[in-house]
Amino acid sequence: MRGHRREDFVHSLRLWSDLVITRYISGQPCSKEEVWARLLRYVGHWSMLGFGYWLVEEKTSEQFVGEVGFADYKREIEPSIDDVPEIGWVLIGRLVDIKRL
Repeated sequence: MRGHRREDFVHSLRLWSDLVITRYISGQPCSKEEVWARLLRYVGHWSMLGFGYWLVEEKTSEQFVGEVGFADYKREIEPSIDDVPEIGWVLIGRLVDIKRL
């Protein structure tokens, strides 16, 4: 696991724009703009709160596997979870050649 970098955008875009991946999370694929905002939120969490999301790579090949971490999204839900980080993860089901996606 490691922090996100600008060049990781292509991997996150492929992940979050995939209908199979997103169907049970948001119900629809994310746009390029939405994925860019997501990456900025990831970096902002680390910068402002000292926690956030990591990019997950397969150890030997360094191939992109997904994203895991903690976030404080200030969701307006009941019961309130303000100031309590929520955990999240999105992992691909199997390692594939990312260049083919």
